[in-house]
Amino acid sequence: MTDPVIRLFGTDGVRGRANAHVTPELAFGLARAAGEGSAGPVVVGRDTRRSGPMLTSAILAGFNAVGVDTVDLGIVPVGAVSRLGRDVGARLGVMVSASHNAGEDNGIKFFGPDGAKLSDEREAAIEARYRKGSPWPRPSGSAVGMQSVMQDSVERYVNRIAGGFDYRLSGLSFALDCANGSAMHAAPMLFNKLGAEVEVFAADPDGMNINLDCGATSPSYLSERAEGRVGFAFDGDADRLVAIDEDGVPANGDVLMAVFARFLKEQGKLKNDIVVATVMSNLGFRKAMKEIGVDIVETSVGDRYVLEAMRRTRAVLGGEQSGHVLLSDRTTGDGLRTALQLVAILASTGRELRELRTVMSEYPQVLINVPVASRSGLMDAGPVWAAVKEGERRLANEGRILVRASGTEPVVRVMVEARTGAIASDTADRLAEVVATELA
Repeated sequence: MTDPVIRLFGTDGVRGRANAHVTPELAFGLARAAGEGSAGPVVVGRDTRRSGPMLTSAILAGFNAVGVDTVDLGIVPVGAVSRLGRDVGARLGVMVSASHNAGEDNGIKFFGPDGAKLSDEREAAIEARYRKGSPWPRPSGSAVGMQSVMQDSVERYVNRIAGGFDYRLSGLSFALDCANGSAMHAAPMLFNKLGAEVEVFAADPDGMNINLDCGATSPSYLSERAEGRVGFAFDGDADRLVAIDEDGVPANGDVLMAVFARFLKEQGKLKNDIVVATVMSNLGFRKAMKEIGVDIVETSVGDRYVLEAMRRTRAVLGGEQSGHVLLSDRTTGDGLRTALQLVAILASTGRELRELRTVMSEYPQVLINVPVASRSGLMDAGPVWAAVKEGERRLANEGRILVRASGTEPVVRVMVEARTGAIASDTADRLAEVVATELA
């Protein structure tokens, strides 16, 4: 029997161990497949991983090999790939990053001319062309794609997103955690441009320390250093944001969306009184939205699915608990733009974040990532779903269970929310044990 072909693209592009799964050959091949028949240009950015230049070089060469011009943006937030790609009329954008993953990993994300991630169908078409292989077009002479470098990419991006900000931040001080990643230049430049004072942490990358005990996946790092200031913790490619309030308490994507939703509704700017969120959003967020008269459109995990629902419903706000927040331009998560949105609300209302966040109360949530041999076996694992049903019976209406296969890692995620942390932990531990037994 022939082994099934494992799909390259997950919920957030191609991702895996650099130079093992995500190789220069793969990067070159995917770029060639994506660029075939395109007029270009293509903009390419990366984060600070040691493997980034290697993979970026392969991607640039892949596009050039099929006659597509490329623009190397260098180290930039993923939002810059989306924004600058639109500004220069790029046919595609590429971000070389494994987002919140450890430094050993890397990944490739493709963006369309509208600045949004490609659809599942477009990614599948790129993958199919890559797997088909030869023959490939081989232009020569002046038809070969040309590489150029945008030396001022960070400054252009910062100027672009700061241009519509209506407040000066003189006299205000913020703490920034750049996760030793792609926000290292852009985030300080943005806040300084607006007149704020900033203290910057985790902005000294060595190629391997990206996201290491810092950033949006480890908000306690900034909590311990913010010293009463509002703080902003980004992840490796800066599409996620977790804020830190004046008491040092993290505010994740659910909290930020709740704050934004109430403010926009009060301003009469929350179109159709809806917000788009994923199945991972906290039960507390769901109850808060109901209390203020906002409906939730629910999607699968992945900001691409949030985006699709936002465009379908014309929503102006959507996002994920992890800190991906999508705003009214409906393109992609951009942690720096999310931070500006929050700062604008703080300035407009004159209220502190610790007060604004009381719009919702988070239910204790426990998330266990269970390593498995095959994620695809989850759907047919009867004992797992029997255990889920029993857990839901015990929680009654005072909690929630979600068991799903990760789209980016070989794990099954077990999430439980309950009235107390103890109940949530006990329920999650029981379910994780069943998952491990059935799928290990």
